[in-house]
Amino acid sequence: MEPLSHRGLPRLSWIDTLYSNFSYGADDYDAEGNEEQKGPPEGSETMPYIDESPTMSPQLSARSQGGGDSISPTPPEGLAPGVEAGKGLEMRKLVLSGFLASEEIYINQLEALLLPMKPLKATATTSQPVLTIQQIETIFYKIQDIYEIHKEFYDNLCPKVQQWDSQVTMGHLFQKLASQLGVYKAFVDNYKVALETAEKCSQSNNQFQKISEELKVKGPKDSRDSHTSVTMEALLYKPIDRVTRSTLVLHDLLKHTPVDHPDYPLLQDALRISQNFLSSINEDIDPRRTAVTTPKGETRQLVKDGFLVEVSEGSRKLRHVFLFTDVLLCAKLKKTSAGKHQQYDCKWYIPLADLVFPSPEESEASPQVHPFPDHELEDMKMKISALKSEIQKEKANKGQSRAIERLKKKMFENEFLLLLFPTIPLRIHNRNGKSYLFLLSSDYERSEWREAIQKLQKKDLQAFVLSSVELQVLTGSCFKLRTVHNIPVTSNKDDDESPGLYGFLHVIVHSAKGFKQSANLYCTLEVDSFGYFVSKAKTRVFRDTTEPKWDEEFEIELEGSQSLRILCYEKCYDKTKVNKDNNEIVDKIMGKGQIQLDPQTVETKNWHTDVIEMNGIKVEFSMKFTSRDMSLKRTPSKKQSGVFGVKISVVTKRERSKVPYIVRQCVEEVEKRGIEEVGIYRISGVATDIQALKAVFDANNKDILLMLSDMDINAIAGTLKLYFRELPEPLLTDRLYPAFMEGIALSDPAAKENCMMHLLRSLPDPNLITFLFLLEHLKRVAEKEPVNKMSLHNLATVFGPTLLRPSEVESKAHLTSAADIWSHDVMAQVQVLLYYLQHPPISFAELKRNTLYFSTDV
Repeated sequence: MEPLSHRGLPRLSWIDTLYSNFSYGADDYDAEGNEEQKGPPEGSETMPYIDESPTMSPQLSARSQGGGDSISPTPPEGLAPGVEAGKGLEMRKLVLSGFLASEEIYINQLEALLLPMKPLKATATTSQPVLTIQQIETIFYKIQDIYEIHKEFYDNLCPKVQQWDSQVTMGHLFQKLASQLGVYKAFVDNYKVALETAEKCSQSNNQFQKISEELKVKGPKDSRDSHTSVTMEALLYKPIDRVTRSTLVLHDLLKHTPVDHPDYPLLQDALRISQNFLSSINEDIDPRRTAVTTPKGETRQLVKDGFLVEVSEGSRKLRHVFLFTDVLLCAKLKKTSAGKHQQYDCKWYIPLADLVFPSPEESEASPQVHPFPDHELEDMKMKISALKSEIQKEKANKGQSRAIERLKKKMFENEFLLLLFPTIPLRIHNRNGKSYLFLLSSDYERSEWREAIQKLQKKDLQAFVLSSVELQVLTGSCFKLRTVHNIPVTSNKDDDESPGLYGFLHVIVHSAKGFKQSANLYCTLEVDSFGYFVSKAKTRVFRDTTEPKWDEEFEIELEGSQSLRILCYEKCYDKTKVNKDNNEIVDKIMGKGQIQLDPQTVETKNWHTDVIEMNGIKVEFSMKFTSRDMSLKRTPSKKQSGVFGVKISVVTKRERSKVPYIVRQCVEEVEKRGIEEVGIYRISGVATDIQALKAVFDANNKDILLMLSDMDINAIAGTLKLYFRELPEPLLTDRLYPAFMEGIALSDPAAKENCMMHLLRSLPDPNLITFLFLLEHLKRVAEKEPVNKMSLHNLATVFGPTLLRPSEVESKAHLTSAADIWSHDVMAQVQVLLYYLQHPPISFAELKRNTLYFSTDV
């Protein structure tokens, strides 16, 4: 588990993801993205189901080996005495620090709820009461007691964590907390009545309605936002999922506590009490849950759920898919009118006994699905980035919360559209003849869904047909059973969550162990960007081995990324096994794993080595992070006889060439054998290979051509990118950068054409000729887009920030954060290169001769 920083304390991001209620997301929109009227967390008719077995959450099960096995709901075994005691001590501190941070938020929420209670009580005895004493006591029942319990717990635990060492004990604090759960039982028993009373009082009293709609919750101590507005209804729900949070933390503490530690029996006791409490509560409040049974009479349980893009009638629809122990159900949120409780509408279901995955060669070709044009995707990214900047400005200027919410809503709408972009097919088939097609952003998700379904299919399952009543009951249970609450967009995140990393992640994939038989093996690396995952690097295939040793380094560009995924494959050389959905040979996934990119861990100058476990396979890797401003600093070479870091005019003059030799040779090799390579220029080459090529070019070694012909094509593409990145100033020059930014922003096409062509003419000749040479090459690469999946937009995204960037002085003057760098600069840089890539062929001679263009000093 990788923590994220939070108010100086590490934060358990997977817990926060699991319980991120009351933010923009699926709760506010139906599955087609239409705005919904906001209802109660679960509704006042039924009590929300408290998840006593949070292990069913995909976020939690993904942390077990390969995401396949869920964590046992029974107390986990502690560490053997002395085994990894130091690491266990550190992990316990991380878990407790994260829990303390969430306790601070919870206490602030309870304080906000209690704040109006005193003035309401004071007016209750006057001639114009807002509420009666009875109503006040019903709505705020046991809140004061819960607040005092947690305040005492926090005040006792905080100094222990701050003075952390191997002698610290805190099991007694958790045991005491668990022993006071009777107060929560009383709160839960009254919860439904409290909600109904608050709702009736709001309807009959405008003053109370205003109070209950905008309660102010104090922000964390070092947060910029001093207060946030939350409804009373939302705050009354907070104690409901607090016990589950405590139970999750107890699981993790036990996992990292040695069995001979004095805390171990106390924590075990606290966990037993908590689980018994949760079980008893659920039996009391949700008798319908046990009534949802399978045809064999067993209790039907939710195993996995999430948002997937379904191709339906030729268009893409976002669905919430639920995998139960015996059935897969595809649903969307119903449109609801004001005051109605949200429910799902079942689109279709397949009993797992009838569900089949067609093999790639059996799969019929996909129905025609119109892909998103690349320019639309880039436009959406630009809008999202611009909106993020506007939100930050509003917050910095203490803008109105309504204006911020309006901007967040716009951002959600754009991010929602971006979610419909996935292209990796997952086809499922009903034995009765109907087939369904989902599109996912990553092989990782596709594998998770396949594995989860296939694991359940190993059991003795029976085919069945649900009656309309049974289907209604099952669909009705989805809203309270779901574990993935919100559509996975960044606008769902709390303001204090990490915005992700912007810059370059250096990853070395060392080796792997744990294969049962020899195979041809390779790994791929994925990172998240704008809400979905993108494949960024691929190792070479290590043939016929059980212990591959790659030792390959990659440089991966991050755009607000928070997670790194490593997938290990067995290479398939059988050309007959082609997936008709995307015309690619299907390699077998041997294992997969994911880690959080924690800024505190990653943002160091040193390599951080780790092992990721996946289905019994262990992959060793190292990583370090370089921020964008550091990685793009252009330092001139001290070795002027070389080519890297040397002015392009010096190189071309020395070589007596118009275009540097390195550019011509790399372009020639890519066009010879890499132009049909999937992801050429996007997929990273091996860093050691790139450095070897750099050394050969710098030394002007006579073996250059031989080495190029033997080298992996992604390394050659990476060498070309590195050459442009290491120029002492960007190819399109520091001097002209502000003018390029102004030119691309012009609205009038004629004015833009004049300006952009004039700027090209203003470049030094070696820069201009090299730029035009590269431009024509990239156009030829994009002509092969159906095969290499690299459009003009993809290529502009790769090369734009390398060929253009502000000087360091200008960068420091205008930009403050990594996110700003992305939104203000990179998008515009991409647009400049894209303009020239989409322009009809530009001839150097014609450009220089043409005097029709507007011309002034730049």
